[in-house]
Amino acid sequence: MSIKKVATTFGIVSASVGIGVFTFSEYLFKLGMSRKDAEPVPQTKQLKFAYQYYRYVDWFRAIPKDEWILHEQETGEKMVASYVPAATKTNKTVVMAHGVGCNRETMANFIKLYHELGFNVLAPDDRAHGDSDGKYVSYGWTDRIDYKRWINMVIYKVGLDSEILLFGISMGAGIVTMLSGEELPDQVNGIIADCGYSNVGDEFNYLLKERFHLPAYPFEPLVSAINWHRVGYRLHNASCTNALKKNNLPILFIHGGSDIYVPSYMSCINYNASKGPKQLWIVPKADHEESFWINPVAYKQKVKEFIHTYV
Repeated sequence: MSIKKVATTFGIVSASVGIGVFTFSEYLFKLGMSRKDAEPVPQTKQLKFAYQYYRYVDWFRAIPKDEWILHEQETGEKMVASYVPAATKTNKTVVMAHGVGCNRETMANFIKLYHELGFNVLAPDDRAHGDSDGKYVSYGWTDRIDYKRWINMVIYKVGLDSEILLFGISMGAGIVTMLSGEELPDQVNGIIADCGYSNVGDEFNYLLKERFHLPAYPFEPLVSAINWHRVGYRLHNASCTNALKKNNLPILFIHGGSDIYVPSYMSCINYNASKGPKQLWIVPKADHEESFWINPVAYKQKVKEFIHTYV
């Protein structure tokens, strides 16, 4: 075969590989970042908790609550939240953030937990989830701006003497820890982050290896470039760890010791980065988002102790 034919063949193969890599990167972007409209249901490994879960959902559907709405002036997008007032009037409010593919209703167990602790609860549907608008999931990067506005709405509606706690699970933990690096009102007194990641890029690379058995390069740079073009940030820029380096608020990190979706070492990294008073609770045998379900009584007690100590 002539050198010219070899070069042509090599070029065709290289182009085909390149097209394949880009196509798969586009698939990964859509898989992770596209709007999540599917009805959330317990995963197979969580079916053992399904009975308790739906009891909490029934409670949430029945309890009196208000609908709060944010309107994005520049884009016209609408964000929706449920506000559940405490049984006894109080200035204490928890603002909570759910995980990817979920919505405010899937937070029913946590809403009930904080309701029983005497808090008002504001539970939004995060951007690109539930009743809220949005084309792409931003894993905290854009959500942190939405949540600053939710916090200001709490202060406006509940009062200037508000005492606000931030709580998030999984992606929601990413949201509240990214918020920790922002300039927040004095009314925000503490944060609880359950099974959060260190930054979006690290989580992407971890899942790329665990689920697809692929290396970070060249897929992470390509997906990151697509994400920057469409959503406005590169994956590693969405860093909880970097935000926590600016944090002085008390924070409780919770993580399942058997989590194979977001590994518990990421909460350890975040714990070490945070500058304020902090606690870390690794729950033995708990998988992703299972720490509450493994032992609801112990979970509630841990949250209660943190609140009484710091908030």
